[in-house]
Amino acid sequence: MSEVLIEKRDGLGRITLNRPKAINALNHNMVAQMAKALEEWKSDDDVKAVVLTGAGERGLCAGGDIVSIYHDAKDGKTGSLDFWRDEYILNAEIANYPKPYIAIMDGIVMGGGVGVSAHGDIRIVTERSMIGMPETGIGFIPDVGGTYLLSRAPGELGTHIALTTARLSAGDAIACGFADHFIPSENIETFIEALASSTVEQAVAQFAEPAPVSELLAQQSWIDAAYSADNVATIVERLRASGIPEAEKAAEAILGKSPVALSVTLRSLRHAKGAGSLEEVLNEEFRVSTAALRSHDLVEGIRAQVVEKDRNPQWSPATLSDVTEEAVVAYFAPLGERELGLTSH
Repeated sequence: MSEVLIEKRDGLGRITLNRPKAINALNHNMVAQMAKALEEWKSDDDVKAVVLTGAGERGLCAGGDIVSIYHDAKDGKTGSLDFWRDEYILNAEIANYPKPYIAIMDGIVMGGGVGVSAHGDIRIVTERSMIGMPETGIGFIPDVGGTYLLSRAPGELGTHIALTTARLSAGDAIACGFADHFIPSENIETFIEALASSTVEQAVAQFAEPAPVSELLAQQSWIDAAYSADNVATIVERLRASGIPEAEKAAEAILGKSPVALSVTLRSLRHAKGAGSLEEVLNEEFRVSTAALRSHDLVEGIRAQVVEKDRNPQWSPATLSDVTEEAVVAYFAPLGERELGLTSH
């Protein structure tokens, strides 16, 4: 069975991620198949729009295939770098695609799943949508253009999402700029049929419903106050001092994550906020991911959360106060001829 179903029907290019047992987690082959289809459809007059969906009931895509990344990192191999290179190029391709790219972000959409959906033109969420960037929990740093999206969320909401690995509801995703429209899951198939028989704008207007309220947006005042700090330890102190129960919970969530990954993530978000393009951010994310692949915490984080599942990672360094400036800066080191090298359109 093909891991990606590619078909052209009724004026639509349909891409269906097809690993339902793994919640359609992305691997290198899937990225290559998507890139090939998008390249062919660019100049195909029979394709007026592209629609991305995920097979099964659980979600569009749970992220990258992190078990293979774990083995690469553990054994000192570099296959994951080739995967990330092609994945990030695909993310930029989606962002710049000349035809409407419609992503159905139903169910779980995490990490790499965000990369193949949230850079699209028309991003649809449903009542089942649960979107997140869970990287700091495995000793990694948000990638696939995630730091670009997070840094452009209102106020400091993106910083909160990245550091706590908070899950976004449909309302949150729209409020934070990760999605555009809400369509109930029971209407998704009819909506896709309507895309074939009308314009994209007409289909969206016919099926989109008012977005659910964002609980995250309602908490923006304490989030902005705490997360505007330039180091994670200060953010945690402010959260704990606020006296707000949700802020206390956020502090606890942060303290369970990799200290070095948190520190690098905060730096990445601040850089991304000032960046001029998605491509510039992806180039930096590739440097950071390259460094992460050689790190202790990525192997340890995946081991604890996914492989052995003891949920007890032994981070190194163990606390935020032990993370040195040198350790953070090292993640951003130029790669010379191995740079990703994307240029903005």
